[in-house]
Amino acid sequence: MALFLVHRYAGDEEGEQEDQSQVLLQQLQERAKARQLQKQQQGQPISTELTKQENEVSELNSEKESKQVTKKRKRRSSDGSPCIEGQRKQNRQLQVDGKERPEEEDDSTRSRTPKSRRKSKMPPRRTEPGSDGSSENHLDNSCMAAGGREDSSKTREKESQRREEQKMLNQKGILPSSDVIILGSSHRKVVQKVQPFLPQWLAQPKVIQKRIKENLIPLQDIPEIHSKLKKKLQANGIEALFPVQAEVIPAILESVSSGFLAPRSGYQPCDICVSAPTGSGKTLAFVIPVVQALLERVICQVRALAVLPTKELVQQVTKVFNIYTDGTGLKVVQLSGQKSFEKEQESLTEKTLAGFHSLADIVVATPGRLVDHLQRSPQFNLRELRFLIIDEADRMIDNMHQDWLSQVLKAVYGAEEGTGPGRLFRRAAQEPITAARAFCPQIPLQKLLFSATLSRDPEKLQQLGLYKPRLFTSVYSKTQSDDTEAQQEKKYTLPEGLSQYYVPCNLRSKPLFLLHFLLRMKFSRVLCFTNSKETSHRLFLLIRAFGGVNVAEFSSRLSPGERKRTLKEFEQGKIQLLISTDATARGLDIGGVKYVISYDAPQFIRTYIHRVGRTARAGRAGLAFTMLLKVQERKFLKMLKEAGLPELEQQLVNSESLKPLLHQYEEALAELQNIVKEERVMKRF
Repeated sequence: MALFLVHRYAGDEEGEQEDQSQVLLQQLQERAKARQLQKQQQGQPISTELTKQENEVSELNSEKESKQVTKKRKRRSSDGSPCIEGQRKQNRQLQVDGKERPEEEDDSTRSRTPKSRRKSKMPPRRTEPGSDGSSENHLDNSCMAAGGREDSSKTREKESQRREEQKMLNQKGILPSSDVIILGSSHRKVVQKVQPFLPQWLAQPKVIQKRIKENLIPLQDIPEIHSKLKKKLQANGIEALFPVQAEVIPAILESVSSGFLAPRSGYQPCDICVSAPTGSGKTLAFVIPVVQALLERVICQVRALAVLPTKELVQQVTKVFNIYTDGTGLKVVQLSGQKSFEKEQESLTEKTLAGFHSLADIVVATPGRLVDHLQRSPQFNLRELRFLIIDEADRMIDNMHQDWLSQVLKAVYGAEEGTGPGRLFRRAAQEPITAARAFCPQIPLQKLLFSATLSRDPEKLQQLGLYKPRLFTSVYSKTQSDDTEAQQEKKYTLPEGLSQYYVPCNLRSKPLFLLHFLLRMKFSRVLCFTNSKETSHRLFLLIRAFGGVNVAEFSSRLSPGERKRTLKEFEQGKIQLLISTDATARGLDIGGVKYVISYDAPQFIRTYIHRVGRTARAGRAGLAFTMLLKVQERKFLKMLKEAGLPELEQQLVNSESLKPLLHQYEEALAELQNIVKEERVMKRF
């Protein structure tokens, strides 16, 4: 009964003490908030108030703990039984040990920690259920639970207060005093993109005007061009030159002002690099100066070599050379595999009493066929080569087929036969000019590079071994200066009159959208691109099975003769839709292309540039559409943005306008399946 009274008395007193401590805590918190608001109005930092509040709370906790200890001691002293007295001594010793342990840990004294550990490892003394020890343990547990509740409430209140204070400090722009040190200002700065370090000729090129119609230069304003060539230009309807031609032609002719055999003042001429949009007249920019430089030649030798990636481009460039060499005595030879290898050998050289004699002044070739003749035609040599023209240079760099460039340079600077005193000019590899080299005149080799997407990577261009190159480009970087400077770099340029759109669609509706453009919107002379010859062939079969459209395909499935005939019919307007792979996306000048549709989205930006460049040529207007699946839109538009190209407008097609085509489209699909099965059976046999 006495133990029950003691327990009840102690529990009541503890409850009263808890109420008093909570009242004191609330009062202290209210005082702290009041002082905090007063200090904020006076402009003092808040961190000092936080520390004062924490100190007061810690003092309150220490006072509470000391009062609880004194109470327990008084309660134990009131009971005088010797058994209980011994038990009290042991409990006091345990309490002392429990108090000494945190003090030793706070002071971090390693010498005392082993003692505290030995005391803490003592086995607990067993007590009977009705003894005084059980009441004291229950009382201690209740005090610990009350203290835990108070600590959790305190921590939650402190965290909420600190969050509110942090918000207020952030609004005022004051940094709080804490253990975390923030370096620099809190304002976010725009990080400028690190620009690559480029050689001077790449960093500071000669900028060419992009707009063609507003910057035409009359022929009379370019005195460097020979009168014979001016007459030929006028005979072909050219009264003025494009900006690219007006800048590049005089630069090339400057190196042959003293004749094509000897450079000006004995110096090696600079190599020329041209990066301009498709359809800006780059072919004529190298044809005119090369023909003019060779007008005065006496002995027929291979003086100019033009290397192009495809057979169709070789045919096109050969045609232009033939137009401006007509009546000059210069001979142009094409090496592209259109003829047999023996026929090409006969067109290159002929055998006389004095040996083999060259029949070509200008050779236009694909890299593969050129290497074949260098290796298998011993009478074909390039020791007198003066101009090396590399058209579509970016593709030629990426695809060094059979290492054609090293083969050409080996043929140019190789060992000479019949060298003697009668031979005035000698050929040696490019080296620094010395007095000994200047004494013997040498035939220079000048490289001329042309592309709509010329790489600006010095590592790639280094493969060509350029000598003091000069860059002419319409691609420029524009710097915008506002509050913060932002540099916007344009990597590529498009034709001036080109309008670009993209058409959101799904995989099933793509053929229907193409039929809608052809039948409902009456598109004519449409050049449609796919990513593979298989897709091109199946789309061709599907459109032909649908009917109502004069369609043809252009890919490697066709022979060279069939491709040539197909292009001619398309230019004449006999074919409404020409479905092609990217074989026609490079450099081909197909007359009359009004619309370009990318049935398959291009994977690379350069592929897109060359596709849309088949229209809007020479300053004319043109439309380009790209069909995009939903999963392709984000990646494709991001690719254009990173290249510095303008955003594409969205061209939506109403689903209602496709319904009249559905029935006939389903029948065409069924017919396509039968045709594909028949073709597979034919391949087996």
